[in-house]
Amino acid sequence: MAETEVFSKTLHEDAVLEKMGYQQELKRSFGLLGMIGFSFSIVTSWTALGGVLIVGVESGGPPVMIYSWIGISIVTLAVAYSMAEMCSAYPVAGGQYSWVAILAPPSVARGLSWITGWFMITGILAMGATNNFIGANFILGQANLANPDYTIERWHTVLLAYLIALMATAVNIWGPHLLDKISRGILIWNIVSFFVVVVTILACNDHKQPASFVFKDFQNFTGFGTAFTAILGLLQSAFGMCCYDAPAHMTEEMNNAQKEGPRAIVLSVYIGAFTGFIFLISVCFCIGDIESTATSTTGVPLIQIFYDSTNSVVGTCILSSLIAVIVLVCANALLAEGSRSLYAFARDHGLPFSHIFSQVEPKKQVPVYAILLAAAFQMALNSIYFGTLTGFNTVVSIATEGFYLSYAMPLFVRILARFTGNAKELDGPYKLGPYGIVLNIIGFIFLLFASITFNFPTVNPVDQGNMNYTSAAIGVIAFVSLVTWITTGRKRFTGPELVLVHEGGSVMGEDGRGGGVDVGGTVETKKALDVEQSAFPAA
Repeated sequence: MAETEVFSKTLHEDAVLEKMGYQQELKRSFGLLGMIGFSFSIVTSWTALGGVLIVGVESGGPPVMIYSWIGISIVTLAVAYSMAEMCSAYPVAGGQYSWVAILAPPSVARGLSWITGWFMITGILAMGATNNFIGANFILGQANLANPDYTIERWHTVLLAYLIALMATAVNIWGPHLLDKISRGILIWNIVSFFVVVVTILACNDHKQPASFVFKDFQNFTGFGTAFTAILGLLQSAFGMCCYDAPAHMTEEMNNAQKEGPRAIVLSVYIGAFTGFIFLISVCFCIGDIESTATSTTGVPLIQIFYDSTNSVVGTCILSSLIAVIVLVCANALLAEGSRSLYAFARDHGLPFSHIFSQVEPKKQVPVYAILLAAAFQMALNSIYFGTLTGFNTVVSIATEGFYLSYAMPLFVRILARFTGNAKELDGPYKLGPYGIVLNIIGFIFLLFASITFNFPTVNPVDQGNMNYTSAAIGVIAFVSLVTWITTGRKRFTGPELVLVHEGGSVMGEDGRGGGVDVGGTVETKKALDVEQSAFPAA
């Protein structure tokens, strides 16, 4: 009976996918618990906050870190609920760009979808590169702690980040059937590690900071004024609360995706907000001297905090290794998410050589070429650190901005469609009702503000070595997106096409464009290639 129920749900999910013009090619193996573990291993707010702790330490210190976390967690829920509603109605691997294609006013749908896709992919792949950096930093930081004579060089960090990317590639290609089991295991590991780390540092630290230091005293090592520094401090919290769209890109590999996908999105934010808040307060009470923590030879302020709290190299390495394991598993998940996004975009002819990157290996049922492309892109971004000392911060900003811009676009088109009379009813099982538009507006305003903030330099005076090159990188991405749109996208890019069956069995697009296909009253999909409809003028 249970097998029959699962089979029935799988057929239903496949039918929903076919309604958007796609055939089921990937294997559905994820359940709710596995997907929560998968998503939380990426969001993992407490470890993400620890990985970029240097940003918060230098830009406002504990008060900015804690209060900004509370605020960003609240407004993030507005975004997460909005995305969950769209994911429930349209569970497709394309995620944000697919939702834009479906929900935007018809005259601009394809163009906005194209832009969203490029920013979305950039954010996911850059986040993978950032995670590789964090993993490398934690490993090399322990090496420095255990061997003080060892000096960490930038090229050490880059090469180790390459190795992490290659390991994730191997798991994604040869062990895709293990991802659900790994995700379930890492969820338990993640939560247990959180409690072990928090309890250990609070119990062992005998020189805790006063409450005024944690909740009141402002710290500034940026060279900028107080207000500007506080804004810069938001970057740490914004990075820590990111990537919760992961379940949306894995819906084609989930059972009962219309219900479980949205739940995984929202639950990962709630779990991340709670663990991140407790972790930040605990760490801030246990911080020693701010300047020595920020300039620790380990390169990871959190490792220095662990050492100052435990006064033990072995104890510090154990705590750091708990996080390192989470980061390494996160590399698998981010590469899986990135490759599925590339696969989906290529399936809609959104990439050069789309016919290659949209292929699925029939035996393993994974997009091998998309996995290899995602890994190569991550490694290319890791290479930025060869040329600039602020390469890590730049990749963090690129990742976070790419995500936030791709999050903002579906919310924007929902708002735009509502005010232009083109709003579509989202008929998935997860609905927000009248609260939807309010949450859309709150989330969009926050994302727009944050996306502007990520372009600011983080150190003053600004020079070639410490410049924030996020705006330049985003500009290059926008330029490539525009050029590829003009050369190929406007002619070939499709996006999803909802198919409706009308009386008499005529199949038509949801906007009324018909394919004239007579299916005798049964559902049959037809992929639309309406290339005349464009958000940009033809070249």
